[in-house]
Amino acid sequence: MRARSLATRLFLSATAWVVLILVLTGIALSTVYKRSTERAFDRRLNFYLRTLIAEATEPDDVGDRSEKSGKSERVDKSEKAREPSRDRSVQSLGEPLFELPLSGWYWRMARIDGDKPEVRASRSLWDATLPKLEDEGVELDQSGVRLGYVMGPENQHLRMVERQVDLGADGKYLAQVAGDATEIEDEVWNFNTYVAGTFVALSIGLLLTTLFQVRYGLAPLKRISASLSAIRSGHAERLEGEFPREIAPLARETNALIDANRAIVERSRTHVGNLAHAIKTPLSVIVNEATASGNDPLAAKVLEQAGIMRNQVAHHLERARIAARVQTIATITEVGPVVEALGRTMEKIHRARDLLIETEIAPGARFRGERQDLEEMTGNLVDNACKWAAHRVFIEVLAERGPGGVQDPVLRIIVDDDGPGLSPLERTQVARRGQRLDETKPGSGLGLSIVTDLALLYGGSLTLGAAPIGGLRAELALPGV
Repeated sequence: MRARSLATRLFLSATAWVVLILVLTGIALSTVYKRSTERAFDRRLNFYLRTLIAEATEPDDVGDRSEKSGKSERVDKSEKAREPSRDRSVQSLGEPLFELPLSGWYWRMARIDGDKPEVRASRSLWDATLPKLEDEGVELDQSGVRLGYVMGPENQHLRMVERQVDLGADGKYLAQVAGDATEIEDEVWNFNTYVAGTFVALSIGLLLTTLFQVRYGLAPLKRISASLSAIRSGHAERLEGEFPREIAPLARETNALIDANRAIVERSRTHVGNLAHAIKTPLSVIVNEATASGNDPLAAKVLEQAGIMRNQVAHHLERARIAARVQTIATITEVGPVVEALGRTMEKIHRARDLLIETEIAPGARFRGERQDLEEMTGNLVDNACKWAAHRVFIEVLAERGPGGVQDPVLRIIVDDDGPGLSPLERTQVARRGQRLDETKPGSGLGLSIVTDLALLYGGSLTLGAAPIGGLRAELALPGV
C-alpha cells in the first residue's frame, strides 16, 4: 500500500477534526435547544396547573339581588361544600384543546383521600385517564411538583406536570395537566434540521478552505521536490527561486550541501589524478630500465610484475574516479546514440571477420549516469562479445519499471554472441579481476571486473548466462529514467 502524501494526510486530519468538532457542537446545540424548549413547555403546563388549582379551589359566591329592595345576602360558606368548579373556565383554562376529545391536552383533578372517589377532568380526556408520575418513578422537585413524560390515551407521548393540593377539610387532591410532547419533538426536529443543513454547508466551506490552504501552504515543498528531482536528473545545479521564510532555511542548507558535495568530488578527482601521475611515472621508469636489460631473467620478472602493477593501479584508480563521479549529482544519458555508435565502431574494428552487429533499442531508453561510464561498461561487454563471436553479436536495450511500478525504472542492456560460450564455473571465474580463460585473446582480463564494479557503484549488476543464439549472454542492469 502506497504511503499517503503529506498534503493528503493533513487534509484528512483536518477533515476529521472539522467533522468531529461540528458533530459535537451540533449535539450540544441540539441538547441545549431541547432543554430550552422543554422549559418553555413546562412553564406553559405550570401556568395551566396553577390556573386549574386556583379555579378549582375558589369558593362559589351566590348573591340574590332583590330588584325591589336592592339588598344582597351572602350565603354562609358552611352551607356549601368547596369542590372543583364545573363551569367552562375550568374546562378550557383558556386553551380550546382541553375541549377537543383526545387532543393531547388534558387536565385532571382526583381526590386521593377518603372513601368516596371524586374526579374532575377536562372534556378532552373523554373516558380515559392519566397515569401518575409518582408511579413512573419521577421524583418531586424543590417546589413539590413532578415533571416528566408519560404515555397517554391512544399511546400519545405526553409531557405532564402534577401536584398534590391540600384543601383542608375538603380533602387532598392530585392535580395533573398534560400536553402533547410532539410539539417539543417537532420543534427540536426542525431545529436539528436547520442546524444540520447549516453545518453541512459550513463543513463544505471549511473543507474547501482547508484544501486550498493545504495545497497553497505545501506548494513551496512541492517546488523543492521538483527542483531536487531536476538536480538529480542533471537539469539543474541548485535550488532556485524565492521560498517562504519557513522554507528558505531548508533551501539554503540544501544548496550548501550540494556545493559541499561538489567540492568533495572535485577534490577526489584531483587526488585521483595526482596519484595516477605519481605512480605511473615510477612504473614507467622501472619498465624502461627492465626493457633495456635485454634477456635478463630478473628483468623479465620485473616487466611481468610491473605489468600486473599497472593493471592493478589502472583498475583501482579507475574505480576511485568512477566512485567520485557517481557520488555527485547524476546526469541523464541517452542510451540509443551510445549503443549505435559502439556498434558502428566495432563493425569497423572487426571488418576483416565480416562480423554482424545487430541492435534493438527501446524508444526513450535513458541511463541515470555519466555518458563515459555507460560507454565504458557497454563497450567492454560489446568488445568481449566481438572477440568471441563467430559471426553475430546482438545488442538489446530494455527500459523496465521497478517492482509494482513504484521504484525507479531499470535499464537493461543485453549483449549476446554466437561464440563458444562459457560453463557456469567459467562464468564465475571470468568475472574475477584479472582472470583470462584464453591468453590468445588480447586484453588484460580486467574488462568484466571493471564493468561489475562500475555497475555496483550505480546500484546495478552484471549477470552472465547462456545466449539464445548459442554463445554468452551478458546482461547489465542499471538505473534508468
